Amino acid sequence: MTNSTMVTEFLLLGSPDGWNMRVLYFMVFLLTYLSTLLGNLLIVTVTTADQNLHTPMYFFLRNLSTLDLCYISTTVPSACVNSITGNRAISVAGCAMQIFLVIFCACVEMLFLTIMAWDRYVAICQPLQYSIIMNPHFCVSMTLASLLSGLVYAGVHTGNTFRLSFCQSNEVHQFFCDLPSLLSLSCSDTTSNMILVLVSVVFVGGGCFIFIVTSYIHIFSTVLRFPNRAPSKAFSTCTPHILMVSIFLSSGAGVYLQQPLTHSRLCFSLPVTPWFLPSSPFLNPII
Repeated sequence: MTNSTMVTEFLLLGSPDGWNMRVLYFMVFLLTYLSTLLGNLLIVTVTTADQNLHTPMYFFLRNLSTLDLCYISTTVPSACVNSITGNRAISVAGCAMQIFLVIFCACVEMLFLTIMAWDRYVAICQPLQYSIIMNPHFCVSMTLASLLSGLVYAGVHTGNTFRLSFCQSNEVHQFFCDLPSLLSLSCSDTTSNMILVLVSVVFVGGGCFIFIVTSYIHIFSTVLRFPNRAPSKAFSTCTPHILMVSIFLSSGAGVYLQQPLTHSRLCFSLPVTPWFLPSSPFLNPII
């Protein structure tokens, strides 16, 4: 057995060398973060203050905006500090917390988007039963169930990751701690971890995606079959949600499809990768 030193901290992906590039990255991160905060806080404030917007659709939109505030606050503020100070180190505990929060927010956001698709399905396909099905008790119950599911999902993956030993490189090829990057650094057998990640992503992500697609197939078929149900209004309320789902899935793919980074590709990927994760919370308020 070879001698090895256990990792006590990780080094995140830094900004390019040079003070000008550090300032540029810091300013872009900061402006993205502040714009996202302003947009989502505006949605939360308006949908809370206006009594006419106390409907299930805006209830879940308010929940989504609140979650996006937490989602972007998990990674971008630390990236701002790291880019301007050049300090790339993060403790093992801090890395575990970041992974837990990122997975939690991503899982809950996917569940919220799925519930919002169900809300649109009921509103368009079963309008007479809408107030009965989408009652306040159901909305609150689904929100709590999503949060609880996110806690369990994030807890399982985080706990399963940090039971591993990290005694190789501590260079995380990402601007935040994430699951695939850490698994690639482990000197333990990660087969069970990879299987768990694959199964859970297929089950949760794939299940939600199929549910959303099925809901919209029913919605579009109903609208086209009954033109008197104001198709333009139906499409105008569904299009933003479809865009939000597309951006969320594409941003996740943008981050994780770049995971097999080699050192030769690192410089190319660096300017692009940090902008995928904040894109969904940033663009949702605009949409």
